[in-house]
Amino acid sequence: MTTAQIPTIGMRVRHFATQYSMTALLLMSVCPLRALAQDVHSHTQAQPQQELTAGEQTRQDALLRVVRRATERFKDVRAAEHEGYHLEFGCVSGDDFGAMGLHFVNDTLVGSGIVDATRPQIILYEAQPDGSMKLTGADYLVIASAWDEKHPGTPPQLMGQIFHYFESPNRFGLPAFYTLHVWAWKDNPMGAFVNWHPSVSCQSFIGDTTP
Repeated sequence: MTTAQIPTIGMRVRHFATQYSMTALLLMSVCPLRALAQDVHSHTQAQPQQELTAGEQTRQDALLRVVRRATERFKDVRAAEHEGYHLEFGCVSGDDFGAMGLHFVNDTLVGSGIVDATRPQIILYEAQPDGSMKLTGADYLVIASAWDEKHPGTPPQLMGQIFHYFESPNRFGLPAFYTLHVWAWKDNPMGAFVNWHPSVSCQSFIGDTTP
């Protein structure tokens, strides 16, 4: 992925979001309930996962199983590309606390604004020393203004997991958005649904890195 491609990606998503911008401003002025979402700062150190209750563990395991079934065919990155996913943002690094890795994004699914565990907007990979890509999980992403217009005061969630909220401006050059990472194929000691993975690295990726 070249540096020239990255602004083009952001422009496409920003264009999608502009039609909702006035509605979003109104909602932010009268609907502070967005705070129910897990508001995050992209450089915040992840904390070790707290012990889950039996019910929480059951729900987590159920979601991980669904995501694994839905993404197993993408162990071969060519299958993801065939279905409309393509690399965006280069490799997303978290400096001294891990990384998110490579995001293969389906712009059509992002534009749909639909939250469906079987249809992730993003497939996550980690570059390997031999040049291959290893499937690590999936990322569900919806533009905040579009979601808030249809679901005022209710942040998105997936099988009980509340999405994280990223403000704008952000490192991705996107309008504000909600996102949920699901580390279905690489166990994350910080938690299956946190943004950063301490054992994911951009070291073997040849190309642009988003710090």
